[in-house]
Amino acid sequence: MMKLAGGLLVLSGGGMIWVFQRRERRHRRDMLAELLWALRQVGEGIRMARTPLPRLLESLASRCDTEVSALLLAAAEAAGRGEGLTETWRRMIGDLPLSLRDREALRDLDFRGDEAHLSQELSRVVRRLEESVEDWEQRRPEEDKRAAALCFSAAALLVILLI
Repeated sequence: MMKLAGGLLVLSGGGMIWVFQRRERRHRRDMLAELLWALRQVGEGIRMARTPLPRLLESLASRCDTEVSALLLAAAEAAGRGEGLTETWRRMIGDLPLSLRDREALRDLDFRGDEAHLSQELSRVVRRLEESVEDWEQRRPEEDKRAAALCFSAAALLVILLI
């Protein structure tokens, strides 16, 4: 009876690990989608409304999740203090739980220059991030299967060893 209870606990632990990994991947995907939305809004705000960048970043930060909001607020505060926005942006990108490819795309964003240059930079980065999201969506079913197989196989192995 104790072995059965222990086996169920080990299997449920494997299931919990799978659920946590899946939640983490979903969180990363949602954060990337939110960041894409914010960058598109920055581009539109600069082109259409001609809103100053610090004010635009602050207004977008209030409508975003915690990590993206912190990034936008830090960038807005840096721009408001007259610091280099590009350097602050690059420093804050390192804290986000994104893939190396996505962080490099965001790190390449250069806020220096006029409206046309910034619009081109934003468009380039948005395209790269959209490609990353599409790649992620194509790989997602396979990654979900692989993660489930790994978690439950490891848990089953431990159950067999326990018995």
